[in-house]
Amino acid sequence: MGFFSFLGRLLFASLFILSAWQMFNDFGDDGGPAAKELAPKVACVQRFLASKIGNGVPKINVKHVVLASMTLKGIGGILFVFGSTTGAHLLMYYLLFLTPLLHDFYNYETDDPKFHIHLLEFVQSLALFGALLFFVGMKTVLPRKLIKKKPPKTKTI
Repeated sequence: MGFFSFLGRLLFASLFILSAWQMFNDFGDDGGPAAKELAPKVACVQRFLASKIGNGVPKINVKHVVLASMTLKGIGGILFVFGSTTGAHLLMYYLLFLTPLLHDFYNYETDDPKFHIHLLEFVQSLALFGALLFFVGMKTVLPRKLIKKKPPKTKTI
């Protein structure tokens, strides 16, 4: 059972680790293709925050967003492979903050082909988030069951 658990975590985390590795290789001086894709979406978030809060909103650098996502995916994936709940939490933070930003199906009309692509990827990210919640829940439940077991009695001679 232990080997299959490790293999499952490795296959699950490979999605995040390989994505972080690709982002690292493509990063460059301008942040790479990820920064080009995120730039209009981060600008939209920046405008929204400025409309709600005012002019005191600090400028969000897209390269920093790409670096943060690369770090969360890479470190979180590696820690998750070894069964760490910290790694699961890092991956959950990545999914929680960047899924609505990356897969903005709500900005498209339902008859637009991009709507269905973004909606599918959004739902897939929700499923990954749910799997991570399940993992964290199981990690917190299992030690309690082991503690409740009675210790074996020692035999007297």
